[in-house]
Amino acid sequence: MLDGLGDAPVAGVGNGGGGRNAIRARHGLTGDYGGGARVLRKVLVTLVVATVALCMGGWSCFQWWSHWRRIPVNVNGETRMVRVDATLGELAKSTGNFGAKPGRLLSLSGRVLDKVGGGPVRYSLNGHLISISDGSADGAKNAGKDVENTARSRPVANRDSGRQASMAIPDSLYSMNLTENATITAENGKDVTEGHDVKRAEIPYGVAMNGHGVIQKLRKQGKPGVSETWTGKISGEKVDKGIVEQPQDVVVDTFSPQPSGRKVIALTFDDGPSKFSGSILDELKAKNVKATFFDVGRNAAGQPQMEQRMVAEGHQVASHSNTHPDMKRLNTNDLRTDIIQGFANIRAASGVTTKVVRAPYGNFGAEQWREVSDLVDANVIWTIDTADWKLPGAQSIRDAVLSKASNGAVVLMHDGGGDRSEDVQALPSIIDGLKAQGFEFVTIDELIAMNGR
Repeated sequence: MLDGLGDAPVAGVGNGGGGRNAIRARHGLTGDYGGGARVLRKVLVTLVVATVALCMGGWSCFQWWSHWRRIPVNVNGETRMVRVDATLGELAKSTGNFGAKPGRLLSLSGRVLDKVGGGPVRYSLNGHLISISDGSADGAKNAGKDVENTARSRPVANRDSGRQASMAIPDSLYSMNLTENATITAENGKDVTEGHDVKRAEIPYGVAMNGHGVIQKLRKQGKPGVSETWTGKISGEKVDKGIVEQPQDVVVDTFSPQPSGRKVIALTFDDGPSKFSGSILDELKAKNVKATFFDVGRNAAGQPQMEQRMVAEGHQVASHSNTHPDMKRLNTNDLRTDIIQGFANIRAASGVTTKVVRAPYGNFGAEQWREVSDLVDANVIWTIDTADWKLPGAQSIRDAVLSKASNGAVVLMHDGGGDRSEDVQALPSIIDGLKAQGFEFVTIDELIAMNGR
């Protein structure tokens, strides 16, 4: 007996679609379920396609704007259309460096050693010269700076590499992007002259002695000139460049001061100090007269107390050489040595530094000035020679001075170098006679100052 729980099929339930529909109906599910899925799939596909299309469109727009778009630039006065992402290096390469060429390498005489061995092509961007150093540009750092690259001549060993650098487009130009309406110019590189060795030769200076008188005073030191000969490091050419520094002559003014409205005279004593110097100093002190002592250096070194007394009593001490040589007979080294040592001995004995000298026998000319102008400021001659060294007698010495006395005169006497007792005897009457004629007594430094030099 069948009670509905057996194997008999239930109405509406089975393997057919009717059963499934009955179940959906029982649960409130109505409509075509398969058709809805198909619609959903279509929507999803449409969304994916639209998204892909939008992405592709955006990518294309980006590529066009950033890479494919073409912009105008001005190259050496001509407008060119280039890709927006083009670099200066790419444009230079595509145009053969814009038609510009490296400079030439020249010899010292101007002969061409290498047609492209000179300076590299010079690039300007928007009016600013791009600095190129060691074959690379640094336009970003130097934008706004008109920095000119000056190519330098290269050693022989680097000539080939230098030639390649001159011809190559600098790597950093490939990192310099162009902007719309950018202005680009390229100029030929500068010609470069080969390196060279220099041989310098000294040109002696001369001596200009101006005027006449008893005082020779240095106005300007001399300076040697220089000539040059260049030898090319590549060509070996020799080029005489001539004088590159003109020699400057020693300038010595020669004069005899004669101050207007005054009568002055300078008493001078040579060859001391000696045993007679003290007596002469006594007479000068008694008469309140100042004089100038041209002392021999080695004598001063032997009697420093006498040198110090001269200075203490207001007299001028200067040099009469160190060993009393004829200076015109000395070679340069011996002359300089004698003058230096004479000044040094006087300084050590007296404490006074002087560059005033009276050359023995008055022998000091242009050649001596050329050799020692850096050591001597003044050389002093004389106006009145008493010839006291001949021992003519005190009266003769006195008469020689008083008969020739004149404004600005320089009297030559001696306090050393022999028997000077006649000078000691004549000095008081000389001073009295000159005072009677209206003369005032000055030192050599004071006399020079009266000439305004």
